[in-house]
Amino acid sequence: MPMDQNVRTVAKLSGVVVLMAGLAYASVPFYDWFCRVTGFGGVTSIADAGSDVVLDQTIKVKFDASKDRGMLWDFKPQQLEMELKIGETGLAFYEAYNPTDRPIAGQASYNVTPYEAGGFFSKIDCFCFTEQVLMPGERVDMPVTFFVDPEIVTDRDAKYVKEITLSYTFYEIDLPEETAALTHGVDAVETTINRTSNEG
Repeated sequence: MPMDQNVRTVAKLSGVVVLMAGLAYASVPFYDWFCRVTGFGGVTSIADAGSDVVLDQTIKVKFDASKDRGMLWDFKPQQLEMELKIGETGLAFYEAYNPTDRPIAGQASYNVTPYEAGGFFSKIDCFCFTEQVLMPGERVDMPVTFFVDPEIVTDRDAKYVKEITLSYTFYEIDLPEETAALTHGVDAVETTINRTSNEG
């Protein structure tokens, strides 16, 4: 009997461990989905097209840029702020520059403040949706197309928002395989050329 009880106890504990691991694995995509749907934590929503409704009421949008400590790009907004009608489609640009002698891949995280406006700030297209690769010395303009959902004016908390700040932070990520392979190929050729020159 004690043996059966030990087996049952081990089985229960194993089940708990498996359940906890499953919940931990599922929590990341669930949290991401939850934030996108609700705007929790200032996460913006994504739209396929602009708003069908444009109000006479305006709202100011400010633009902010920062980098992770290890990111070597220069990164900044090309405009500090703009004022547009609620529901009107806006187009803003950020600039990124790679001052190094190597390709660098980056991915931007983003949010808006105040947080209660997050669910009403809708992006139609954004450089942050995909990874970006800048070659040595390359400078690019990166667009973001967006609108503020007219439903913001009827929300209990967000209706008092008069100014929204859109913030991006760029992080360095691993180079895509094709870029990394190309870079290693160029390095190998340069090494061979240098070796041949030295031998000559």
